[in-house]
Amino acid sequence: MCGSSVVLCCPEDGRDDEADGDDKGGNGVEKPQEVGQPKVTHSAALVEDLTAQKTAALRVELANNHDIALAAVVHAMLLSVVYDYCSNVDSALQIRLTHEHIETSMKRRDACRAVAEFEGLRETWGDHIPGNPADLWEWCLQQNRDELLSLLAFAAAHSVNAVRKLHCYDRKGAFEHADQLGQALAVNMTKWFEPTGDSNFSHINRQSIEAVIREEKGDQAALAVKAAGKKLEAVGIAERMVVDSGWLPEPVRISIPAADTKRDDADFDEETPHPVAAE
Repeated sequence: MCGSSVVLCCPEDGRDDEADGDDKGGNGVEKPQEVGQPKVTHSAALVEDLTAQKTAALRVELANNHDIALAAVVHAMLLSVVYDYCSNVDSALQIRLTHEHIETSMKRRDACRAVAEFEGLRETWGDHIPGNPADLWEWCLQQNRDELLSLLAFAAAHSVNAVRKLHCYDRKGAFEHADQLGQALAVNMTKWFEPTGDSNFSHINRQSIEAVIREEKGDQAALAVKAAGKKLEAVGIAERMVVDSGWLPEPVRISIPAADTKRDDADFDEETPHPVAAE
């Protein structure tokens, strides 16, 4: 163990093969070690030194073996997200996934299509992955590359977190990357979210409802919301007006980072000839 001395058995000086054989009983079981027999001991500092060199060698070999590296990463990630904590099963790779339980942030978890889809994925993989975490390593080694890549994507998906909470200013870069991730994945959020009264409009004030309709349908349509006698009526009007329009509330949109917008504008300026004043 780390931080303690390792004690190994060592044959006495001058002992020959025949003597070694005599130390075993007829059934091949070694006899108890005699008191005073020389031992090999390692200090904690030496153990740390030697295991650091062992680690360096493992790193080089793993870096040069893509298939085993893939299996090792998948093994470490699955231990983090599939199984309950098991103290006697771990990975040598210092890879841990933080798995945020985002369902607690949802008002209507059961109505979320993506949650249901992801639960389906977990059930599907649960039928393939060994139930005992101690069996996972050998199982990973037996899988082909495509299977391991699918598992890698499944495990990595657990760690995605684009939930914006109050006072989460330190995650601004993560939120920007979430949008970049969404762009790379070509995510169409209208497939996963429908703006209805229950999912959106009943949770914002009347002024916000009016602003949404003005943004999407224009001033005339916004007047209908403004003229509604009760908020519930305004919610119903807004819901009908945005149905099948593709409109989404800002927090659920996959937005384009400002840097990309500026870059696109610059590219447009370079490619588009500027008008020249007539002489």
